[in-house]
Amino acid sequence: MGPRLISSLGMSKTSVAAEPSLAAQLIAEFLGTMLILLFGNGVVAMVVLFGKGVPGEVVNGGFTNITLCWGVAVALAVYLTAKISGAHLNPAVTLAVAAFRGFPWKKVVPYIAAQVAGAFAGAAIVYWNYLPQFNKVDPARDHTAGVFTTFPAFPDTPQAGLLDQIIGTALLLLCIMAVTDARNSAPSNRIAPLLVGLTVVAVGMSFGSLHGYAINPARDFGPRLFTAVAGFKNNGLTDGTHQFWVPIAGPLIGGLIGVLLYDQGIARFLHEEDAE
Repeated sequence: MGPRLISSLGMSKTSVAAEPSLAAQLIAEFLGTMLILLFGNGVVAMVVLFGKGVPGEVVNGGFTNITLCWGVAVALAVYLTAKISGAHLNPAVTLAVAAFRGFPWKKVVPYIAAQVAGAFAGAAIVYWNYLPQFNKVDPARDHTAGVFTTFPAFPDTPQAGLLDQIIGTALLLLCIMAVTDARNSAPSNRIAPLLVGLTVVAVGMSFGSLHGYAINPARDFGPRLFTAVAGFKNNGLTDGTHQFWVPIAGPLIGGLIGVLLYDQGIARFLHEEDAE
């Protein structure tokens, strides 16, 4: 994790290098989020679409493969983008660092737009790659949108998924703040992205079933928008179920809570002289 990531996510407010242009930052956020979705949606496609002769049967490692791959994807995306954009890759991160870390508010909407666009592109490429198998397993496109986006385990009680998303994203931001705070024995820039990825794995394994642990509005809404455009009937956006709002609202709220918990429970007891 380079100086720009520590500057934008952690407690240090100074940058050791000239800031890249906004265009460069947006390209980085686009590519980083696209990378996450390429691996993330790709592994779900492998697990869901290639059953042993039974359409939709879950094989190829199941949920363990999914959680591990999403974590690796996030870690690699952080390595890819940290020194250019600060490796937000998530509107919940962007909103939280704007609220608590001095990230410019004028960049919030462009960052989020780049993240959503990158997620949309990643989903589209995965769909393009696996199109023959989609045609075989789900020719009507009425039950495989979950390859790309998340859905509630209890559709009639969305508050369960909302709480799940709030808790999961709060944990994500709490841990990100810890591993990027130079005053709190932060790991080296080479190791921190791995810990962020492992945090995603831990959240997925602990809070992954009630609403698919999106913990990232762009990761969910970009691919969901793609499923609507591509003609998937069960997309949660245009099918009348209105399920799309939970993995948007929950992570945005949870991200703010996570940083607030870190600041009030840990950071206020640390001192600048503790920074290495």
